[in-house]
Amino acid sequence: MIERAVAILRTLKNQETGLSLGQIAERVGLPRSTVQRLVDALKAERLVIAATPDGGIRLGPEIQSLAESGRLDVVDFCRPHLIALSRQTGETVDLAVLKGDRLVFIDQVIGEQRLRAVSFVGDTFPLTTTANGKATLALFPDRKIADVLRREKTERSPSDFLREMADIRANGIAFDLEEHSAGIKAVGSAFRDRGGTIYAVSIPVPAMRFDAQRDLLARELSIIVNSLAKNLG
Repeated sequence: MIERAVAILRTLKNQETGLSLGQIAERVGLPRSTVQRLVDALKAERLVIAATPDGGIRLGPEIQSLAESGRLDVVDFCRPHLIALSRQTGETVDLAVLKGDRLVFIDQVIGEQRLRAVSFVGDTFPLTTTANGKATLALFPDRKIADVLRREKTERSPSDFLREMADIRANGIAFDLEEHSAGIKAVGSAFRDRGGTIYAVSIPVPAMRFDAQRDLLARELSIIVNSLAKNLG
């Protein structure tokens, strides 16, 4: 019974003008009488409502209420993962979200090292010279990347940059080898949530100790981001 009710709700998704009982029955493959009973039960809970005076059905206001109450706070959800990654590597870990053509830092766990890389929540960063930015770009098609390259006026050739994008797509990991800030190297990875918003996790490290732990950083970051993508994506 629950599966049938859910099938009806999914059929009504994005149907702003509603569907008739007959249309619903045809799409879910159920008898019209069964659909009528289920729709009456859903109406009683305000999960569906009449879309038109002549009987069309659409999703009701209770759906929106349930969606709002179930919405995850991405920062709160990611925070324990960022802490675990920082403890595992001893380094600072950043979380950023894509806003327009810039990444905005929305959370950070500061590493235990005395010499460490630290930015600030609210800082914005470009896409073509940062590890998290490159990881983000790799989620887009090449034509979008070419547009960003023109806007950011990078000195690298488009063909060279697109080859790097192909490597990032294959491995899920991007690197910034002092391209954004002298003396700082970083590793980054990005993922989309269910709504399509892109988030990126990065580990910036003083260049003097990055190379010795590059593989460790990439491996641990990949584990964490894959977990976040599985739960949020």
